[in-house]
Amino acid sequence: MITRYLDYHDGLTALEAYVAYEETNMQKPLVLVAHDWSGRREFACNAAEKIASMGYIGFALDMYGKGVFGADGDTVLNSSLMNPLAEDRAALRRRVRAALVAGRNIPQVDATKVAAIGYCFGGMCVLELARSGAEVLGVVSIHGILAPGNIINETITAKVLCLHGHEDPMVPPEQVLAFEAEMDEAEVDWQVHTYGQTMHAFTNPAANNPDFGVVYSEVAEKRSYQSLVNFLDEIF
Repeated sequence: MITRYLDYHDGLTALEAYVAYEETNMQKPLVLVAHDWSGRREFACNAAEKIASMGYIGFALDMYGKGVFGADGDTVLNSSLMNPLAEDRAALRRRVRAALVAGRNIPQVDATKVAAIGYCFGGMCVLELARSGAEVLGVVSIHGILAPGNIINETITAKVLCLHGHEDPMVPPEQVLAFEAEMDEAEVDWQVHTYGQTMHAFTNPAANNPDFGVVYSEVAEKRSYQSLVNFLDEIF
């Protein structure tokens, strides 16, 4: 497997992605990987490598800026990094679309076959990518925030898959229902897979704070991974 860091920009903001793929003479589909609120750290890079092991090119994008990271358990720091983008969805869309452009420019990428997956805050990012009308085949929100911002959506052409824990305190059932109604109104090909007795961050083995609502679930992780594999196989 080939792994490397890749510099790119959103306007004047320097960003750094982590790219992973198995060596080949053929172009491959691209899967953007949007990180959680702590930044493009080990978890996101490992996810990009998992994507590479499926036969695609994993691109762990950077929403915060080169060298800018949060930390496990530091809610104040992580919130200070995430909130400006969560509150300004236009800026968030520009930042994630910058990653889309950079990823498509990788020589090994088949630019006609692109998807995006995101974890927690990253789930919000890939859903906003879809809402921006970006030409991607599909997006996957994994324990992501489903609520939209206050900007007008473009025509959503991507297929949408949301993998959600029913006991996630950050995404209550009414937010899920509102999201489903939003997708229906936009005539999107959408799916929501909800896992019972499952909280936020269920794919992250480091998540172990039930009081905050983040708990790893081995069963939900395995189920969500299989759903991801099936979805990417379908769209590519």
